[in-house]
Amino acid sequence: MSMMSLMTELPKYWMDGAVRALDGQRRGLSDHYPLSEDPPGVTPYEIVHESGKVKLRHYAACGKAHRTPLVLVYALIKRPFILDIYPGRSLIANLVRQGFDLYLVEWIPPSRADSWRGFDAYVNQDIANAVRAVQRLTGAPKVSILGYCFGGLLSLLYAALHAENVKNLITLTTPFDTAVEGNPLYNLESRFTGQTIDLITSVYGNCPAWIIRGLFTATAIVHHTVDKYVALYRNREKEDYVEFFDLFEQWMAGDVPLAGRIFREITRDFFQQNLLIKGEFHVGGERIALENIDCPLLNAIGESDDVVFPASSLPLIDHVGSADKRNLPFPSGHIGMVVSGAAHKHFWPQVGAWLGERD
Repeated sequence: MSMMSLMTELPKYWMDGAVRALDGQRRGLSDHYPLSEDPPGVTPYEIVHESGKVKLRHYAACGKAHRTPLVLVYALIKRPFILDIYPGRSLIANLVRQGFDLYLVEWIPPSRADSWRGFDAYVNQDIANAVRAVQRLTGAPKVSILGYCFGGLLSLLYAALHAENVKNLITLTTPFDTAVEGNPLYNLESRFTGQTIDLITSVYGNCPAWIIRGLFTATAIVHHTVDKYVALYRNREKEDYVEFFDLFEQWMAGDVPLAGRIFREITRDFFQQNLLIKGEFHVGGERIALENIDCPLLNAIGESDDVVFPASSLPLIDHVGSADKRNLPFPSGHIGMVVSGAAHKHFWPQVGAWLGERD
């Protein structure tokens, strides 16, 4: 296949991407983030609680439910429909089929008025209120928590500060040690000077979504500009591939701003100074003592993850107080851990069995 034929087949995808990028910059200057409607998911749900910047979705278990409810904490910087994107590729559908009563923390994008929000607001207010809501609705004294990427980091902080509420903890592709060599995202974050951070937040209030998306694009520019379109061209005859690709592109363009304070905190304290692994990270004036985490911990790692390198996640289990803890590597990339057919067939049944044994 020549590059000319690829350009002929796929020009609209580049045009759509350019339009979305410009729209992202426009949103960054506005006071309110205009939330577009997500594509319809695979699994029905209801909103059972809303407070702060959280809508709590409830997905009812299929058949007999496990005793302990499962709270899924998603990342702050993307829309969550990647978790329920397509039949056969839905993490949420997979988990409810395994009998888990699932509660998804859906983050409401911040407006400029929310620029004050840092880790304290998201962990000690939003996640804490969501967990209390699940406890109240179900009568369960403790919940299991599954955190994905940035959501894994938030879940880890919550478990350290509120260990009495957590029965089991699963951290999925979660960054921990930011001093690992060769990770492009960590290297880019380390180059933000204090003046740059102050300029971004003084102009926009928050870190605009188009800046965050630019960081991720810069870490894998060949994939974002060429590889995925080559894959689309090669798989264009498959019945569902083009439809899935279009949904995936909508998710990739589902950029969400990051509140100004948490942008400063994660850039300075986490990525640049690596304070969490040093035991010097503070949330709400309280030091994060990972040794306080004593619940069973499953640390799931994508062996081909180019966003959160395995070397960044692996040391986590050495810093928590849990007696029951393990790393669970799987041969997949960062996003493949939640959407690939192999992960749904081989990885998530392992996670379900691990939770079931500790229910």
